[in-house]
Amino acid sequence: MRRKDREMGREFGLSIIDKARFGVVSMIDESEQAYGLPLSIVREGDYLYLHSAKEGKKVDIFNSSPVVNVTFVGDVAVPDNFSEEELDEMVKDENKTAFLISSVFTTQYESAIVKGRVQPVDDEEERVKALRLICEKYTPDKMKYFPYAIKAGMDRVNVYRIDIRELTAKRKKYDSEGKEMKWGRM
Repeated sequence: MRRKDREMGREFGLSIIDKARFGVVSMIDESEQAYGLPLSIVREGDYLYLHSAKEGKKVDIFNSSPVVNVTFVGDVAVPDNFSEEELDEMVKDENKTAFLISSVFTTQYESAIVKGRVQPVDDEEERVKALRLICEKYTPDKMKYFPYAIKAGMDRVNVYRIDIRELTAKRKKYDSEGKEMKWGRM
């Protein structure tokens, strides 16, 4: 990671995974072309779980080249650190205008990237557990119908587990005074 001052720890990265609405799974297809898909993903411990149809390009790639990267993005916002009056004063001084790039024309963000290996989940109990976790994350108010969905759809889905082999996390955030919060400043 180039910007070590923005690197965050493992627990921060896991929290981004847990709150992200989706993850983008990146892989290499049979033609050695990059292929990425946004997917509904849930984490338990050091595993990520996802489901898919029984056939398709993703399934073919998972079977032939199981190494993946998964990118998660948490909160993103444009900071509003300065009033219009402060900005008007800033542009009067050429030495301060470079500050605009890093403090005004920027975004606050948080992200996590997982490197791992994907494999099908064949154990029936783990498959149900993974699907339950996915449904609890994305449709928590419909869980009373989960047993019916499992009964009707279990044979129509693949379930995959990605072992988290490496996790990196990064954040750019400003405090209430408009100063960037570097490593260690939560």
